[in-house]
Amino acid sequence: MICIQRDSTNPYFNLAAEEYVLKNYSDDIFMLWQNEPCIIVGKHQNTLAEVNPDFVTRNNIPVVRRISGGGTVFHDLGNLNFTFISNGDEEKLVNFRKFTDPVIEVLQNLGLDARFEGRNDITVEGRKISGNAEHVHKNRILHHGTLLFSSQLTDLSDALRVSPEKFHDKAVKSVRSRVTNISEHLTEKMDVIEFKNRILDHIVSKYKDVKMTVFSNDDVKAINKLVDEKYNTWEWNYGYSPGYSFRKRIKANGGSLEFLLDVHNGIIREAKIFGDYFGVRDTEEIEQVLKNTPHHPAQLKEKLENINLSLYFSNITREEFLSGLF
Repeated sequence: MICIQRDSTNPYFNLAAEEYVLKNYSDDIFMLWQNEPCIIVGKHQNTLAEVNPDFVTRNNIPVVRRISGGGTVFHDLGNLNFTFISNGDEEKLVNFRKFTDPVIEVLQNLGLDARFEGRNDITVEGRKISGNAEHVHKNRILHHGTLLFSSQLTDLSDALRVSPEKFHDKAVKSVRSRVTNISEHLTEKMDVIEFKNRILDHIVSKYKDVKMTVFSNDDVKAINKLVDEKYNTWEWNYGYSPGYSFRKRIKANGGSLEFLLDVHNGIIREAKIFGDYFGVRDTEEIEQVLKNTPHHPAQLKEKLENINLSLYFSNITREEFLSGLF
């Protein structure tokens, strides 16, 4: 097994690195890594239905789609991520217990009542401290999981707070669980780096012939190319979302507005606006402006920037109007 040591906390780079190693290395791999605050959505999810756009925009939080399925998670530097990439027979590749057991062993050695529960979780005293996901590529399996060590759980809650009634689609929905930090259950004081080293020491002792390495300059160059072409693009992180219908009603001083959007590949295909507002110009003109625009705050703000919305919606501010679109 090769253990690739990494110090990048850039979520775009870190997720691209996993795909690159999965598809370009042939050895069994183990990696431990951390991300700066970000939201990571599952491959088959509708991004906008999983995140709180106000929190994301206000705090400049990156939102990145991964290649594995499962639900949306919030990462920060108090969260540690682990990755196993392994070869095997195609019919036997998916095995959550195989890759979570080494981590559970570390937690139990630290005195925690850690257990594998449900489809893909590790819990301590019935509360979730780790979610896991897998992705198969040919005869290789990528398994990765989170480990909430000292994360800001309030930020986690705020980042993933969304109104489910706004979206109607067939995308995979996240199931919110009661979570806790590992550090809260430890009798032995340590920080996330010390915890990381405990896991690494256990992996080295558990598996034979572990070789430590880092990415070469060529590796880094190739990973950054994948970041530019995929992981840091709107098309992957938002546009890849399944088609959905969006509906939201807002109340403003100038009256109520109800927005109905039909979105495919992240692009607004149809838009309808209803309400008891007053205006001089025909609302259909704004509906036409919204069509064929990405359903993304920055893109829509730019598209509407030079339009005098007060001619269409009297006494309704631009900010109020834009809030109805998310």
